[in-house]
Amino acid sequence: MSFIDQIAELEKAKAKLAQAEAKLAADRTTALAKLPGDYGYANLNDFIKALTLAAGKVKKGKAGKAAKAPKAPKAPKAPKAAKRARTKITPELKAQVIEAVKADKSGAEIAKAFGISLPSVQNIKKEAGLVKSRAAAPGAAVEAPAAL
Repeated sequence: MSFIDQIAELEKAKAKLAQAEAKLAADRTTALAKLPGDYGYANLNDFIKALTLAAGKVKKGKAGKAAKAPKAPKAPKAPKAAKRARTKITPELKAQVIEAVKADKSGAEIAKAFGISLPSVQNIKKEAGLVKSRAAAPGAAVEAPAAL
């Protein structure tokens, strides 16, 4: 079978599929139109009302219909904490933090005393060159055990 014959066969199959889809859509429409009569309803509106009632849906403002179950009350949410105002890191504040570091105060103590975060204290210490590098820290380099 040549390439051109294959394309022609494909086009025929597509046309046949399109016909089948159109027939299915028409059959579906016919079957849906018959549904109210099959279930004993005179018209489509009565059938839709019956379906709506069976599904339990209630239109607002309509009397005599089934009421929805009341929703359970939601638990109250905890109030959100107010956002903390950002402290401006001034050169004067940096100098005070450096003095506190030199006075051997802990980072947490300094942060609490000046109203800044612990990472801000660390950044100031690093900027001032008061932080030891990891390589120079004791115990940072562990020697490999000697081969036996």
